[in-house]
Amino acid sequence: MKKVLGLLIVAAAFALSVVPAIAQEPPQQPEPSQPRTPKPMHDPFGSMFPPEMVMQNQRELGLTDQQKTYMRTEIGKTSARFNDLQWQLHDAMEVLHETMKASQVNEQQALAQLDRVLETEREIKRLHMELAIKIKNNLTPEQQQKLHSLRRVRDPGPRGMGPGHGPGHGPGDSPGVRRPGGPGMGPGGGPPRPPQPNF
Repeated sequence: MKKVLGLLIVAAAFALSVVPAIAQEPPQQPEPSQPRTPKPMHDPFGSMFPPEMVMQNQRELGLTDQQKTYMRTEIGKTSARFNDLQWQLHDAMEVLHETMKASQVNEQQALAQLDRVLETEREIKRLHMELAIKIKNNLTPEQQQKLHSLRRVRDPGPRGMGPGHGPGHGPGDSPGVRRPGGPGMGPGGGPPRPPQPNF
């Protein structure tokens, strides 16, 4: 009987020592599920060089006559195609505007016209990316490094997309220049006009 009584006392003492310890621990709150913020988008033009920048620094870069001729030719071809696409874009935007003015908008017609606008804008952006790639591929690693250094000096801020902006610098932009744009912004809101070569 004494054994049983002793065990009960030990058990009671143990229980009394555990209860206050549990009571002192703050209740575990489930962590609120916070919405995951998306990672910032990378500017695809961030590692490219606007033709204007290359032209303005041709002496410092030591461009060869062959490089200048190649760039002149590519910029000329891009400018001609860009002008055609700008005409198409303005025309498509006018038709879309007229479609949307009706009191009862034909949904199928309006969306089909919007697709034409977006497709033309996509083609313009692709054209600029194509030119940027050709220019970069025509520069030596040393010339590219020099342009990166010049860009850091002139444009030390972070690059990338911001509210109300398209995909950062286009191949025709000067460093530090942001243009509103992106699909659906309307004529003039897409990529910048390629500069005329003056090599």
